[in-house]
Amino acid sequence: MKNRNWHNVIELSNLEKKDVTNVQFGTKDLAIYDAKDGIFVSLSRCTHGAANLCDGYFDGTYIECPLHQGLFDVRTGEAKAPPARVNLKMIKSRVREGIIQIYL
Repeated sequence: MKNRNWHNVIELSNLEKKDVTNVQFGTKDLAIYDAKDGIFVSLSRCTHGAANLCDGYFDGTYIECPLHQGLFDVRTGEAKAPPARVNLKMIKSRVREGIIQIYL
């Protein structure tokens, strides 16, 4: 079994406020959402067409894919509108001392 740990990703102050920020972490392309209900992290690619969700419309709860307008709930990753049918891969995250961390 792999060793899992918390990893620093980005300072909270560097996020695009009330929006989605694209962050490269190693080989992972992440979307970090400054949502109405807190900070959430997913892989940044749409599960339908592989478009970068960071280029989509974000209303504070849902991210809309810029390619085909699939819709995802950033709190859970749940696909909410076609053509997206596969949920986003969400990554466990937390904020510690002003730094967003992910658990990998």
